[in-house]
Amino acid sequence: MTTASFVQYRLLDKGVGLLTLDNPPLNLTTLTTLEKLDTVCTEIAKDDRVRVLVIAGAGQKAFCAGSDISEFAHVREDVVPRKLARENRAFTAIEQLPMPVIAALNGITLGGGGEIALACDIRIMDETGRIGFPEVKLGVFPGSGGVFRLPHLVGPAKAYELLYTGDIIDAREAHRIGLVNRLAPAGEALAHALALAEILSAGPSLALSLIRSGVRDALHQTTEEATARTLADSHTVFTGPDIEEGIAAFFGKRTPHFTAGRQQAAADKKDAQQ
Repeated sequence: MTTASFVQYRLLDKGVGLLTLDNPPLNLTTLTTLEKLDTVCTEIAKDDRVRVLVIAGAGQKAFCAGSDISEFAHVREDVVPRKLARENRAFTAIEQLPMPVIAALNGITLGGGGEIALACDIRIMDETGRIGFPEVKLGVFPGSGGVFRLPHLVGPAKAYELLYTGDIIDAREAHRIGLVNRLAPAGEALAHALALAEILSAGPSLALSLIRSGVRDALHQTTEEATARTLADSHTVFTGPDIEEGIAAFFGKRTPHFTAGRQQAAADKKDAQQ
């Protein structure tokens, strides 16, 4: 019998972190999963070695098939503090990580699993995969990001349709409507996600971090606020260490080799101002 570890994490080569949802066979989210997700995201956020993060599900049956419904009876009377608040905190911790995050979606991605995927930047799905938000069929709705993150990806009209019906769609339809970015051959979603992560990990870590937070926060900002933020972030990268390498590589007609981390860049900027 396979024993669940719920969440596994390891740092691979080239600054790529791999976080695996590990509760076989469906990688259901439990209260233990949420606690571990929150903890590991705190650790990852502090680690300047992590330049890109990939989130995957253990095995081939599922990225994550949602919440463990057997826990509902224990949390139903006070579901917000005992489950949903913790779930939102864990999923928001993923969304607010300071590096690009890629979801490798294998098998089925349902409910809370879909909400984890929505908190990532790029979703790569196995061409045989399926995804949906079937909570309405239990008489509830996605309470941990589905109702406010999904419309940003697929538009309000399509979000209403998916959330109202609880329909589970196949990979090609998910790709067509913009819910997933790329399709991978059967069984290769993780391999394709890791390959993309290696490409991104070679980029300027500080600029990638500011792109992530800038795009995320722009969804809730006025044009004036977003402009001010963009100008401030532009000052940060133009006075950081990566631009020197970028310019040298441009004039040297070579590929840039960015090595500075997010925290190193911030420290260099602080030292220069003192």
